Parts: sequence; structure tokens; C-alpha cells
Amino acid sequence: MGKLDGKVALVTGAAAGIGLSTAKLFASEGAKVTIADIDETKAKAEAEALGSNAKAVVLNVTDENAWKDAVAASTDTFGKLNILVNNAGISEPGTIEDTSTELWRRIMSINLDSVFFGCREAMAAMKAAGEPGSIINICSMAGIRPASFITAYAASKAAVSMLTKCVALHCANMGYPIRCNSVLPGATETPMFERYLDASVASGIAREDAYDMFAQNHAMKRPGKPEEVAHAALFLASDDSSFTTGVDLPVEGGGLIRE
Repeated sequence: MGKLDGKVALVTGAAAGIGLSTAKLFASEGAKVTIADIDETKAKAEAEALGSNAKAVVLNVTDENAWKDAVAASTDTFGKLNILVNNAGISEPGTIEDTSTELWRRIMSINLDSVFFGCREAMAAMKAAGEPGSIINICSMAGIRPASFITAYAASKAAVSMLTKCVALHCANMGYPIRCNSVLPGATETPMFERYLDASVASGIAREDAYDMFAQNHAMKRPGKPEEVAHAALFLASDDSSFTTGVDLPVEGGGLIRE
């Protein structure tokens, strides 16, 4: 018996990193999984690798109509939707002084607007299914503990944390059997993390020194693995967390308590 037997999940940004690890773990636990990503080639390849219980959907998460299509494609294929993981996001460096209006709006669109669209569309599908549902928003420890060099990213993730709580409270108030929680990863070894390392190297910082700088932001003195975040998402997706809603679950190696 898998923890997600009989459940259907849609995971965004699922062609790589945390999203891919989550999709693979969910499938191994019995879920049927829609791998949603803007990269059609990678999404199809990963869905094919998972077999008949996985489907690839091209999704630009900033497009609310594309969200409607993605949710419809998932429910048409698998008959319902029980789990949404809002994972897609970007991080670009910038302080309040050097973040352009264009970058600010791009980060907010991808990191925040997309979560709003996803929660809204998934909630409708989950209500139609008439079964318990779980929405999981991948947030960040930067949404709780500020980092001035990623001002727009931190602000977007702080907003995702509050949006999560508002959605959770609404569902509880309305009597919907839908829970909504967020996961707060620290630095995690994903393609996004690799881009930060590459940028550090390009600026003249040795790769191992850049890696160590990120590691020192965590009490455990290392970045996380995508699989570690995926297991937190599995807990929130499964019935193990049936009395858990509106929480921020840190998976950040003590990044929020470091001295």
C-alpha cells in the first residue's frame, strides 16, 4: 500500500529539481501524476519514464487560462484531482536598489500570481471530486527570514505563505475537505541553486567557496536535497497530515534558527 494510492496529483515545475523529485515520489507512493512544466520536451520525457500513471502538460503558470487547461487535462485523463503542488518558481538576485520594475513584476507573476491561479483552479476541481484534497505551496525560508540580496524573491515567498493561510482558512470556514499548507525549503541542490553557483564563479568566487557560503546559511551547514523537500510534500499530501492545514513546514536544515 502506498501513501497516495487512489489519489491524483498535479505538480508544477515538475520537469526538474524539487518538482521532479516530488512527482517521482508521489508516483512511487501510488498516485497518478500530472507533470506540468513550461518545458514540453523535458516534461514529456519524465512522464514517459514514469509510465502510464503519469501525464505531461505544458503549463505557463503565469497564464490563468493555461491553468484551466492544465487542470482540465489532468481531470480528463485521470478522472479527478486530489493534490496540487505549486512548485514552479524563479529566484533572481537584486536588492531594493537594483531590482528593476520589470524583474519585480516577473518574479511576482511567476512566484505569486501562479500560486493564486493554481489554488483557485485546483480548489474547483477538488470540490467537484468530492474527496479530501491537499494543496501544497513550495515557499522558502526566505519568506520568513529576509535576505536583502533577493528582495523580490523573499517578498514573493512571504506573500505565498500568507496566501496559503488564507486559502486554508477559507476552506475550513466553508467546510471544504481541502487542506492548504506550504513547505519552506532552504538552499536546495536544484538547477536554480546551480545557476547561483555559476553566477558566483562568473563573478570571480571559487565554486567551492560559493557552495560553502550557501551551506553556512543553515545550522546543519549544508544545502538540502530535492528528495528531502519531496518527502515533506508527501507528508502534507497524504492522510498522515489529515489534521494539518495553514502551516509553514520548514525543511531548511535549521536555517531559521541559525545564530
